[in-house]
Amino acid sequence: MEEQNESQLNVELSEEIAEGIYSNLAIITHSNAEFVLDFIRVVPGIPKAKVKSRIILTPEHAKRLLTALKENIEKFEAVNGRIKIQEENSGFSMNFGGTIGQA
Repeated sequence: MEEQNESQLNVELSEEIAEGIYSNLAIITHSNAEFVLDFIRVVPGIPKAKVKSRIILTPEHAKRLLTALKENIEKFEAVNGRIKIQEENSGFSMNFGGTIGQA
C-alpha cells in the first residue's frame, strides 16, 4: 500500500476558471476580521467599471499572499529585469497610453 503525504493538496481547476479574468485595477479594503480584494477591469471611454472578481481573505492569508507575491516578483525580476511602475501625480490615470480624445 502506497503511503500518501498528508501535507499534499490536490487542487482541481475547471476550464472556466482556468481562462482567468483580466483586471487592470484592484481595490483592497479590510475590517478587523478580513481583507477584501476587488479586481476590476477599467476600459477607456467607459465611465463605469464593474468588479469582475472579489476575493475575501483572513488577515493571516492576506499576509501569506503578500509574501508569496513578493517572492514571485523577485523571481520574475531576476529573469526579466525590474518591473517599472509609472508614477502618477494625480493618483489614478484613465489614460491607457494612447491619445487623449477631444470633443
